[in-house]
Amino acid sequence: MTRQKRSHHKLKRAVAPYLYLSPSLLIIGLLMLLPMVTVIAYSFQNSAVLRRDPTFAGLKHYQAIFDDPVFWASLWHTLYFTCMSVIFHMTIGMVFALMLNSDRINPTLRNILRVLYILPWLFTAVIIAVIWRLLLEPNGVVNSIFLQLGIIGSKVEWFSSPETALHAVTFANIWAGYPLFMVSLLAGLQGIPKDFYEAADIDGAKAYQKLIFITIPQLMPIIISISLLDFIWTMQVFPLIWITTGGGPIYSTEVLSTYTYKLAFSSYNLSQASASAVVILLISLGLTLFYIRYQKAR
Repeated sequence: MTRQKRSHHKLKRAVAPYLYLSPSLLIIGLLMLLPMVTVIAYSFQNSAVLRRDPTFAGLKHYQAIFDDPVFWASLWHTLYFTCMSVIFHMTIGMVFALMLNSDRINPTLRNILRVLYILPWLFTAVIIAVIWRLLLEPNGVVNSIFLQLGIIGSKVEWFSSPETALHAVTFANIWAGYPLFMVSLLAGLQGIPKDFYEAADIDGAKAYQKLIFITIPQLMPIIISISLLDFIWTMQVFPLIWITTGGGPIYSTEVLSTYTYKLAFSSYNLSQASASAVVILLISLGLTLFYIRYQKAR
């Protein structure tokens, strides 16, 4: 083979992978990168989309949303909603995973519980929102049970009261999201060598000691990875909150996603909405980079 043919063959081999990837890269560029760049451009324009010749606005729209108290309230609500969801997703998922992995429970009962515990994962956000709106309405099942048990003295409007709405929608999201942790941690538990527990039994370790010194350290990579992913996903939850409360009452459940949506489609202030979307993008990118660095460090 001549030198020219060898060079042509090497070039062909080098270019071939990119040719195979080109359809996917084109789709990603059209559906993700192009809209992202467009939104960033809109955030620096006056009357974006609404005018054919929008003028450059600089950081004016970013300043406007940072001066808006509703934005900061939305940011706080987002952090509360996300942190509480991730913490309880992990806690409930761990408890159920340990239960389903225990030999003390009858295998048939374990199979039944596995199906019941994973049910929330099968529902869409819309169905989950409708279910919890029915359960938590003033004449719903939850109020009836609490009244009979004497936990509350009168009917509570869980989604209509500023004092309870954020907690109620957070609870609904916790119920919807724990199966991800449960399944992931259950897979991790089944991968821990039994020799570790047998050695601990010989040393006289108790159940809680085995949990603290064997189980949790072995599951820590899974816990951190899933927690970071769950944090990123939960920060962007929209349908559940929009259908249950719409960000109300009196902005008590307003989060960054609903705040941005209202700016764009209620106030038609697409420039400020774009600026708010860019802020969400930057927060998500920061968490994503942290997740990637953690994965590389492993």
